[in-house]
Amino acid sequence: MYNFWTLLRRPIFALAPLSGITDSAFRRICKKFGADVVYSELSSSTAFAYNPESTLRSMRFDDSERPYIVQLFGNNPEHFALATRRVSSEIKPDGIDINFGCPIAKVCKRGAGAALMTNLPLAKEIIQSVIENTHLPVSIKTRIRVKEVDLLTFLDYVGDLDIEALMIHGRSYAQGFSGPIDIETTRNARAHFKGVILANGGVKNASQGMELLAETSADGIGIARGALGNPWIFKQLKTMGTGGMNGKPAKEDVLLTAMEHARLAVEFKGERGIIEMRKHLGWYLQQVPGTKEMRQQVFKAGGLDEVAELLGRVAQKGSGL
Repeated sequence: MYNFWTLLRRPIFALAPLSGITDSAFRRICKKFGADVVYSELSSSTAFAYNPESTLRSMRFDDSERPYIVQLFGNNPEHFALATRRVSSEIKPDGIDINFGCPIAKVCKRGAGAALMTNLPLAKEIIQSVIENTHLPVSIKTRIRVKEVDLLTFLDYVGDLDIEALMIHGRSYAQGFSGPIDIETTRNARAHFKGVILANGGVKNASQGMELLAETSADGIGIARGALGNPWIFKQLKTMGTGGMNGKPAKEDVLLTAMEHARLAVEFKGERGIIEMRKHLGWYLQQVPGTKEMRQQVFKAGGLDEVAELLGRVAQKGSGL
């Protein structure tokens, strides 16, 4: 088995999966600015039993994104087996990840995502099903605690399986996406898991990322919301303390990157990509002071020409950040 995890230099800085966000266009932008590994959006394993072609299309990627990991969620081992076989043979990513961390109600009420952590026998069966149906390295993403099941208990239960990497969202299911990160449990996971460990959660800037890395003694960190409108966070993480990029990007760089991202979105999804790109444009413009009014206008953009015109007007307002 080709295991790219063993080849990555530590610390590892990963773009963590986000539903509706981490598509090919955004992954390519983050790779450009230094992300070591990127994850797909959450993809339903159940969809492979009913409408696999649409799901497969959403997983497409460019070779520049490698190493690229497809993340699956669901609650049926047979669906996971089917999805794993097709993803491995048709998409050909570098790894497959299983989601045990999503706290969204519509996912958990079906026994998937974070809810799956509470069903230890089923969770183990699903991991085994994925491992048996791929030649790719398998990883998992978890929470610190889901109801009565804590991370360390979960890791001990599945510890005899060949799981190559673990991304730990350092909050409980009850916390959702807010509240303090459980540093101690994340750090203690090392005694219960022999593979690569990535700490995740609460990182809004490079300084917080380096702090999380130091406090948890992890092999790396996964960045999700901290990269929204700020793909430079990966470059900042890699150059902190070396005299490299530590501050905010220049206004010109923000606008050029936003335009490049928009072009990639259209390349990947057609004009529909602009509609999905609007939220990203809003996040980019948060980097530019004095653009509150224009941030409202981006949600009306209907094509690349309109995006270019809007960003051009932003460029003409003032001379820098």
